[in-house]
Amino acid sequence: MFFSAVLTLLVAACSLQVRCFPRCQEGDLTDVAEGRCPISLTSSPLIREDRGYSEKITVQVWKNTKDFHQLEIHRGHTPPKLIRKCKQKTKMEFSINCCSHPRISSLHKLELKFEADATRNVSVSFISKSLNCSVSYLVPDPWPNFTLSVNKSSKIISVDVDSGEVVKVRLCYEKHGHCHGGNPQAINRSAVLSIPYLLPCVCVEVYYNYIDAARHKKCPFENQSLIDTKDILQSSTVQVFTSYLSWSSVCPAQALDVSAALCWMIHNLTCIPLPNSTLEREYGPTLRFKTSTVDKHPQICVQFYIQNNHNISCLSLEDKPSWETHVTAGIQSVRVHIISTVPARFSAQLCVLTESGCLPRGPLHIATMPTDQRIVVPIQDITEKPCIQVWQSDPALIGRRILCPDFTRKRWGVCAGGVLVFAVTGTLLGFLLHRALKSGMAGLLTIQRPLLMVCSSSQSAHISAACALASILQEELGASVDTTLWAQSSKTKAWNGASVADLGPLPWLYGQWENILEEEGKILIVWSSEAKRMYQRLRTKMDNSLRPEKIRTLMPDYLKPNGWKLGKNKKNKYLEDKGVESLEYDDSEKEPSAVIEPVFVGALAALEGALQEGKCKDVTIVFFQGLCRSKDIPQAFRGVPHYCLPQEFSGFIQEMTEMRGRTNSRESRWRCWPRLLSKVLSVWLARQLTQRLQTVLPDKRTESVSSTKTSGQSDCK
Repeated sequence: MFFSAVLTLLVAACSLQVRCFPRCQEGDLTDVAEGRCPISLTSSPLIREDRGYSEKITVQVWKNTKDFHQLEIHRGHTPPKLIRKCKQKTKMEFSINCCSHPRISSLHKLELKFEADATRNVSVSFISKSLNCSVSYLVPDPWPNFTLSVNKSSKIISVDVDSGEVVKVRLCYEKHGHCHGGNPQAINRSAVLSIPYLLPCVCVEVYYNYIDAARHKKCPFENQSLIDTKDILQSSTVQVFTSYLSWSSVCPAQALDVSAALCWMIHNLTCIPLPNSTLEREYGPTLRFKTSTVDKHPQICVQFYIQNNHNISCLSLEDKPSWETHVTAGIQSVRVHIISTVPARFSAQLCVLTESGCLPRGPLHIATMPTDQRIVVPIQDITEKPCIQVWQSDPALIGRRILCPDFTRKRWGVCAGGVLVFAVTGTLLGFLLHRALKSGMAGLLTIQRPLLMVCSSSQSAHISAACALASILQEELGASVDTTLWAQSSKTKAWNGASVADLGPLPWLYGQWENILEEEGKILIVWSSEAKRMYQRLRTKMDNSLRPEKIRTLMPDYLKPNGWKLGKNKKNKYLEDKGVESLEYDDSEKEPSAVIEPVFVGALAALEGALQEGKCKDVTIVFFQGLCRSKDIPQAFRGVPHYCLPQEFSGFIQEMTEMRGRTNSRESRWRCWPRLLSKVLSVWLARQLTQRLQTVLPDKRTESVSSTKTSGQSDCK
């Protein structure tokens, strides 16, 4: 009974005054020094992917029940937690445990556990009668530590992370304190990031792989000057509005010295800078450039400059320009055609394209719309590829249009036309040449007047060459050739039906001579080395009866139908004897021909008479290479045209084929091309006929000429 009563009293006392707590474990015991703050605060990390980083805070406080007042716990923005009594609580957010000192009954240990999120400031304050103190703790927000290495040439950043945990890394652009863009990638230790643009705001962020993890950021180009500003321009964007352009960059534009000017785009390749076209700049949230007074045209673009680099952006306008222009090339000038929907004044000026722009040349040319619709700009020299710059000068618009006429295409057109004309002309000449050669040179290369050929030697080589020449003139050039070699027989009739045998050598010669002159023909005297000796003897031994004027007085009698027969008429016999007597050779081995020598003597007398009267243009002297020399022609006859055959065959053929009647100037102009063709044909024909003529000539000039004499009859036909 007694023990039960005591136990009941003890329980009642505990319930009224002192609560009974479990005794603190030996490891929880600590010395409580008077005057020292009894608060102990520890923490341990607590990571959950759906919540992020937090820590579990443990607070232990020894309190004396005699003077303890309260304990205040502050956790960031949440209301403070006040604890005055030690009450056992076990909850997820906040738990309280109490235990008593095993030796000092008035000392109790209060242990509190709760969670605090990252960056939260935890404060615990102890308030008692004898002591007031507090302990604070800032919950950290950890990030991984890493290092960077940059390769500017290859635009690569290498990332090395110290932590062995899985982290995320990304490339971003810092703007207004925040990093934008870039897709993160999960890594363990290292990563290699490719940089599209080397910009001062390029940064690398590394953070843990949970929600709201702290970002560790490093910007490798933040305090460095960029080598090239092209990346800034290429990474920028331009928006076109009605009265301005908005320019924005990945990095803040306020720190960049950006300017803008107009240029003219040519063939989507080159943009030519325009003079006096810098745009007014306005700063704001974005960089703006005023375009309200710019000439709106699809080829007018804007060049944005930073230091020495620029980027081009063209104005993609849907509205049609207020005026149009185009140019056409003229003769030493360019015509500028202008069409405007509003009254305005326009200016045009010649310029030359260079890398720095279109340099002006010459004066300004002005036109007012709608009165004038065309401007003519003269051009002195087109070697520098001139262009025309046209602009609206009143009301003034910024920007000029550069128009370049394609003179090269025009030149190529002229060249193509010239080549075509040359090809057609060559084809026509070839066709005519083929027809002419096929028809035996009929047409252009035809001798239309009669020819009289007089030989000067009776040697076989000379006669063979003369016969070959006569055949060529007759067969190839269609000439009508008379010669004593073909007219000695009475069967071969001459101009009046009489042969040499019917008339005699001299009457026949002078009759033929007069007939050739009347028909505007040509007398060919075939010279030889013997002709020189005969001429010299003729000059010394010829008497007055053989003078040209006396021989001509006797010609009418010789030309009668029943005239002189060879060797029968006394008068003519006397003349023949005189001629033969005057031509006797010193060399007794050679006998003169009864026909060739007298005819040649008469030709010499007639030629002298023609020289005295100034009528030697109808006579031509020819001689054959290897049978005669140019010095064998007497000095008195050097004024007569003479040709060495076959060396000068081309010139000889041209003279023979040009024997036409006199024509007026209009006909001469129309015959220019045929004459040119005839010269070409004569050169070609001379080469062909030279081979034919050389077959009857000696191979060398020094060869001796055969002394075989010919009879009065000839077989040259």
